[in-house]
Amino acid sequence: MNVFDNISFGLRIKKLNKNLIKEKVKTVLSLIGMQKYAYRNINKLSGGQKQRVAIARAIIMEPKLLLLDEPLSALDLKMRQEMQRELKKIQRKLGITFIYVTHDQEEALTMSDRIVVMNEGIILQIGTPEEIYNEPKTKFVASFIGESNIFEGTYEKEFVVKMFGKTFQCLDKGFKNNESVDLVIRPEDVKILPKGQGHLSGVITSAIFQGVHYEMTLEIQKSNWLVQSTKLTKVGEEVDISLGPDDIHVMCKE
Repeated sequence: MNVFDNISFGLRIKKLNKNLIKEKVKTVLSLIGMQKYAYRNINKLSGGQKQRVAIARAIIMEPKLLLLDEPLSALDLKMRQEMQRELKKIQRKLGITFIYVTHDQEEALTMSDRIVVMNEGIILQIGTPEEIYNEPKTKFVASFIGESNIFEGTYEKEFVVKMFGKTFQCLDKGFKNNESVDLVIRPEDVKILPKGQGHLSGVITSAIFQGVHYEMTLEIQKSNWLVQSTKLTKVGEEVDISLGPDDIHVMCKE
């Protein structure tokens, strides 16, 4: 089967006029950038091209809503990123609602206007990518969307929390005084300072170069913190950390 026959399959089942079918196929081929491949055998297409054809076969039916269940999972990283951009472009042009299912946290943030985080069939949180990332409501959400440090603490009073024996300012409210809570700190929000200049002291136990930043493990009072920084701190070095009010997110204890 060639590309034209594959894309037009649904329209032919509906017994649309042949000329109308040709026009519709021409339009979607232009949309996915494959005008020259109309009569190419499907088996001779690349993985990314096959995905484009599959999308075209769906959108040519002009659905009001399109469900995409991990459509890019079989592609390599470079091709997956390219197709993510293509899908967003197609969605904006058509104005169709896409429901995009993924277990990839980066893909969820990249592709979404709104995210629904589910676990075992239960909706845990709905929000924009920014809301889900910055204001997770549960440990599962905090762990699924981005890397997180999650520690037990106490909400001492309004805008003040305590962990590891130290008090910190925060921006969250709506908790009872002295209520046990979970505290979420993103790795990129942990600021490393020379020893004696911060809130908590620890030692760097590992450091890995990730391209745009270094990912380091910091041991503080027998607990491991994940830290991301553009500046390398050597393994074995004793350091302090500093946390601002907007670096700490407070959640109800589960």
